[in-house]
Amino acid sequence: QAAFLGQRGLTEDDFLTKVLEGMAFAGFVTERGAPYRPIDLFDELVAYEVKRMKAEEGNKQKILRHIKELAEKLYKNENPYPAVTMHKVQRPAEGCHLRLQPKPFPRLDEGTVQWIIDQATAKLQTAPPAVRAEKKCMVPSGPPIGMWGTG
Repeated sequence: QAAFLGQRGLTEDDFLTKVLEGMAFAGFVTERGAPYRPIDLFDELVAYEVKRMKAEEGNKQKILRHIKELAEKLYKNENPYPAVTMHKVQRPAEGCHLRLQPKPFPRLDEGTVQWIIDQATAKLQTAPPAVRAEKKCMVPSGPPIGMWGTG
């Protein structure tokens, strides 16, 4: 901590010192500090996007296009399976509460239920894994700290 703050001339920054001493930051370092681990969108943004943003500083069209690309990447990162839809529960019909005798729930045939379970189990065993396998590699270092400033 002291070396990190000292190299950047931030030893007098009380807020940053408290952030670095916090549990959230310790968890962040534990989770993301290893140089050889699966890379995700955060690593890519830190490593490559700062330099790109600096290069586009004067061109509003490029900046807007870049923001749109980043938004799409972040959306896909948060919603990796767009084909999965939520089923909506239908609203009860008007006056349904006025029915005198509700229909009894039909009796289930044990053999049919077991057949449905077996079919679903067989389908799950042949389906590809839902989560892609994480490939570990060296995490890119990103730009020098001075590039993060507003200039």
